[in-house]
Amino acid sequence: MKNYLITGGAGFIGTNFIRHALTARPDWNIVNLDALTYAGNPANLENLDPGIAGRYHFVRGDICDATLLDSLFSKYIFNGIIHFAAESHVDRSIQGPEDFAQTNVMGTFRLLEACRKFRKDKKMSDEFRFLHISTDEVYGSLGPDGYFAEQTPYDPSSPYSASKASSDHFVKAYFRTYGLPTLVTNCSNNYGPYQFPEKLIPLTILNIIKEKPLPVYGDGKNIRDWLYVLDHCDALITVLEKGTPGETYNIGGGAERENIEIVHLLCDLVDDRLGRSGDKSGRWLIQFVTDRPGHDRRYAIDATKIKTDLGWTSARTLEDALESTVDWYLNNMEWVDSVQSGEYRKWIKQNYQHRGVNS
Repeated sequence: MKNYLITGGAGFIGTNFIRHALTARPDWNIVNLDALTYAGNPANLENLDPGIAGRYHFVRGDICDATLLDSLFSKYIFNGIIHFAAESHVDRSIQGPEDFAQTNVMGTFRLLEACRKFRKDKKMSDEFRFLHISTDEVYGSLGPDGYFAEQTPYDPSSPYSASKASSDHFVKAYFRTYGLPTLVTNCSNNYGPYQFPEKLIPLTILNIIKEKPLPVYGDGKNIRDWLYVLDHCDALITVLEKGTPGETYNIGGGAERENIEIVHLLCDLVDDRLGRSGDKSGRWLIQFVTDRPGHDRRYAIDATKIKTDLGWTSARTLEDALESTVDWYLNNMEWVDSVQSGEYRKWIKQNYQHRGVNS
């Protein structure tokens, strides 16, 4: 059996990755280290199938806690780390940037230091890899033409993207300076099940259902390349197993759309599911609001490298994956209500009182 440490595995992408990996890789044991901040919800992983649940272990803790990291690295011989843990919402970073510097920069540094220490002491698997999951936002804003490639200079616009850019540089420096076998991925906008309802797609779906206003920044023509989270999970396993240490791989869905197009698609999908039309259509709920500071106009990923070198391509179309996403939210309103009401925080408090509690 192989042991993998997943950081931030109770969040959106981490949850999907753990569920996917436990099924796709029956020889993996997964240790999920998560501080359970606002978007971390261990209940996301409470109902695992009995056949895979025994290979999953949860530890509540902070990646900035060097003592806790030492204890985990002493207990397990890790074959790899898949590092998701991060503060990840641009609007939150504008309001409170310090948390982003602490978690995204210092947290990554603490993980790298733990790896360096235990690798030096020969307490790691020879095939060990450190996979750092980052974002296309580190590259800044694109004009109407061109794509972000692995060689694109970094030009972050927000405290969030600046903190992720810094963490990327630390990861790459530890490969060059210490020979730590690191890999970096920069992905485009993810969507799918378990996404916290502050992001565009789940917020839009849920507001349509509840007939609440649909806020759209500026003129709605900001463009993003949309990546279904399960396609992203496939890509990450591919990079972990086939990628060359020291390399960066951009992961994109090949689905560029204006934000207003995404909102229109979601309105039509939810209207269809709920039998709404005419003046009951979700499109009547759209409200254009003042654009946020430093709002990048366009992101688009050139995913040629991962396709050519590693053989990965996204498997799902945007339209099919959006349908699946809408259906998931409609069928999991109990989860939605728990997250939106904050009830899940009470559940965490009752079940995970202390740092480092295992389950």
